[in-house]
Amino acid sequence: MPVPAMDHHATGYDLAHAYWLARAASLSCQGEDEIRATAREWGFDRVRHYESRHRMPFLIEDTQGYTMAGKHMIVTAFRGTEPPQIRDWLTDVDTPPWPGPGGHGLIHFGFGQALDSVFPVVRDTIEEFRDNGQSVWFTGHSLGGALAMLAGSRMYFEDPRLLADGIYTYGQPRTCDRLHAAAHNKAFLARTHRFVNNNDIVPQLPPEPVYHHVDKMHYIDVAGRIHDAVPPLGTLLDRGRGLTADPFAPGSDGIRDHHIVNYLDAIEKGLR
Repeated sequence: MPVPAMDHHATGYDLAHAYWLARAASLSCQGEDEIRATAREWGFDRVRHYESRHRMPFLIEDTQGYTMAGKHMIVTAFRGTEPPQIRDWLTDVDTPPWPGPGGHGLIHFGFGQALDSVFPVVRDTIEEFRDNGQSVWFTGHSLGGALAMLAGSRMYFEDPRLLADGIYTYGQPRTCDRLHAAAHNKAFLARTHRFVNNNDIVPQLPPEPVYHHVDKMHYIDVAGRIHDAVPPLGTLLDRGRGLTADPFAPGSDGIRDHHIVNYLDAIEKGLR
């Protein structure tokens, strides 16, 4: 059975919609011309690309993403970062946290600065493009997932009229403290969907107890099956294999399971 076409009228959680938002997250890694051409193929007639290179006392060197808008739907996707570049910022626990959006708790300093470099134009673009009451969605993989979650959170907490219809992330790192996670979960009840591919190292970092995840998680097991609740024994067995070596090594489970193509394959398998 083929994957259903993108539904521009989608509301709520749907696995087919999760597939297309994962495609949108993956597309953020391409050049601006390809993003525009693909967005047109998907039925979006307006696209705005974002890129900000920044010098900060941190290791995230740039922020990239795009917003595409059609008659019924607006999607903003943020580009992720390859695992070799994220080892240090995921394991750095000495950097002081950054105040959370709306004064709710704390967030990761590097993620906060990276989003801050593009957020005003992202917010203004969504307000400009939203001329027909379109639904609004955020998506991203890896670092892009952290930025997608924080962008949706910041947009709402700074202006409650701008509540995104959904935030879908793939391989997202821990992004905020317990207080901000609780505020986000309350505001985005049933609107945030965080996919984790069994042994992916990135969602396991930065470490607790400083940093926490937001709800809700969809767990992909070693056989590629998607669970809406985590099977505890299965998680231990899956992750145990990858912890015997450097989880950031190119051939480790931690890195193989992080690639966006493996998320796409699992979701496509679930649809078929």
